[in-house]
Amino acid sequence: MARLGFLGLGIMGYPMARNLLRAGHEVALWSHTAAKARQLAAAEKGVFCETPRQVGEFAECSFLCVGDTEMSERVILGPDGVAAGARPGAVIVDCGTISPDRSRRIGQELAQRGLHLLDAPCTGSRPGAEGGTLTFMIGGDREVFERVRPFFEPMGKRLYYCGGPGMGLHAKLTQNLILCNIMQAFCEGIVLSTKAGVDPRLMLDILSNSAAKCGLIEFKAPYILRRDFGANFSLKWMHKDIELMLESGKQLGVPLPLTSLTQQMFRAAMAIGNPEADFCSAIRVLEQWAGVEVRAGD
Repeated sequence: MARLGFLGLGIMGYPMARNLLRAGHEVALWSHTAAKARQLAAAEKGVFCETPRQVGEFAECSFLCVGDTEMSERVILGPDGVAAGARPGAVIVDCGTISPDRSRRIGQELAQRGLHLLDAPCTGSRPGAEGGTLTFMIGGDREVFERVRPFFEPMGKRLYYCGGPGMGLHAKLTQNLILCNIMQAFCEGIVLSTKAGVDPRLMLDILSNSAAKCGLIEFKAPYILRRDFGANFSLKWMHKDIELMLESGKQLGVPLPLTSLTQQMFRAAMAIGNPEADFCSAIRVLEQWAGVEVRAGD
């Protein structure tokens, strides 16, 4: 078993780190909220760390799952960051969805210190993290990835090597681009049919048995119908990802007109609701405008 690290113990990170511990690895734990790291260390015999640097000193491979680009950069390269304590040859795996360009620059700085970075954003939301069934999209040196591949396996069942630095992030942003636009299209459609008088459950059955059948809709729609907007993947983080999509589109010369509109709708949803709620709560903007609520009947 390996000496690993995990930094960031939020909705996704906590169960991911727990799965590594339950697979028998020694895992050093750090979180911005220290109580979470203490709790998991006590419950699963992990190693509590007060700083990211201490994680770097302990681990041959450190995973992190923090909120955004700035957080990743600070946790990795800050004065008390993972890199400050890591030994040459150590691997840092960033499982967050951050700017591909910034990730490449972080990787270049780590390389100058003899360290390796893999970008490895994941998908599967909270259920995938808890069940160890996440899908990872990996960018970076392939030999480095193959060396640490076994460490991913307690957390995920599908590992896609996408190419060099930043390529895992480009794949993840593409996936989330499609997801957020499908969600926006579904919200418009189900609000329209509900306002017209079609039972939402009937409409979902029709969608499930037509060319419009979609895994995202089948997963998210029951939450909407029972008005359960607890976060599996929060509105604020999907909005952050949309900003990264648009930034990449600008850099690569790819127009993203539909995604630009979806960004504005999600921004409006945050303005009228709770940014911490699940991103399917974006439907509330259209419901408010249309004067109807999509919910299951008695």
